[in-house]
Amino acid sequence: MRVDQFDFDLPPERIALRPASPRDSARLLLVRGGTMEDRAVLDLPMLLAPGDVLVFNDTRVIPAQLEGRRGEARIGATLHKREGPRSWWAFVRNARRLRPGDRIDFAAGVVASVVERETDGSVLLSFHGEEPVELLLERAGTMPLPPYIASKRPTDEQDRSDYQTMFAREAGAVAAPTASLHFTERLLAALDERGIGRETLTLHVGAGTFLPVKAETVAEHRMHAEWGRIDAATAERLNRVRANGGRLIAVGTTALRLLESAADADGTLHAFAGDTAIFITPGYRFRAVGGLMTNFHLPKSTLFMLVSALMGLERMKAAYAHAIGEHYRFYSYGDSSLLLP
Repeated sequence: MRVDQFDFDLPPERIALRPASPRDSARLLLVRGGTMEDRAVLDLPMLLAPGDVLVFNDTRVIPAQLEGRRGEARIGATLHKREGPRSWWAFVRNARRLRPGDRIDFAAGVVASVVERETDGSVLLSFHGEEPVELLLERAGTMPLPPYIASKRPTDEQDRSDYQTMFAREAGAVAAPTASLHFTERLLAALDERGIGRETLTLHVGAGTFLPVKAETVAEHRMHAEWGRIDAATAERLNRVRANGGRLIAVGTTALRLLESAADADGTLHAFAGDTAIFITPGYRFRAVGGLMTNFHLPKSTLFMLVSALMGLERMKAAYAHAIGEHYRFYSYGDSSLLLP
C-alpha cells in the first residue's frame, strides 16, 4: 500500500495543547462495526461488557529532553531508547556536528560523551558519573512533549503531571501512552462496579513513535523498536479472560502492540520481555485483542495505519472526517475513541 493512502487534512486548531479537565470529561467517539456514536469517556463502563478487561501500559515518562553545548555549538537531545546502565540512544539536533568521543555539557552539571552516530541523526550517549541516569534527567531534563505541541508552546511544570498517566510506575518512556491519560479514580470505580477488569503491562514508548513515515510505500518503512514486558502471571490471567468469553480491550496502541507481540498464532499470550518492532498495517490478522481505546493520530503515521488495520481504512477515514467535523480534539492531549471491530 502507498503511504499517501493514509493521509487526511487536519485543521491546526483541532490539535489539543492541554488535556481536558477533569481528565475523564474528554469526548469519546465509539466506532462499533459500521456505526459511529458521539459519547464521552465517562460512558466507557456502559460501552463494554462485564467480563471484559482493559489492558493498560504502566510505563512512566522520564524528563528525556535535554539542552546542552559542545563547545560553542548548541545541542538538543531527546533520549529514545536505553542501551545500557549509562547509555541511551538519542535523536539529536545538530547531530552532524558530533563525532565519537565528543563531550556534551547539559544543564545542572550533567555531562555525556558521544559513543557513536547513526546516519539517521540518532546518537548513542554515555552519561558521566555514578548517579543513576534517571536522577540526572530529573535534574537536567524536561518532559519530551510531542513536536506538534512543543512547536506551539513551551513545556512547563504543569506538563510534568499532565503528561503522566495514573498507572505510571515503570520509568523508561519518552512519550506517554496517552489513551490512559483519560482515566481517573471515579472512572475506575465505575468500571469496577460494572464488572470490567484491568491489567497492566509495560512498554517503554520511544520518541520514534513521532517520526514521520518517509517511505513511499508501507512495506519500505522501517519500524522503530521499543522494549516491553508481560509477566507469566499476567499472560495467564489474560488467557483465562479470553477463554471465558471476555474481550481484551487495549488502552492505547502501545498496549495493543505488546499484546500482539506476545501472542502466538492461535492468540494465546505468553510471557514476553524484550524489544518489539511489530508493524501493524491493513491485512494484519489480530490474535489477542478484541478492541482498542485510543486517541486520534497523525496523518500518514504508523498509528493511523494500525487503527486502519483494526477497523478498515475507509471506515477510519470516515471516523476521522466525522471527528474533525464535530470538533473533536486531536493527538496526545486530545479526545478519545473506542474501536470495536
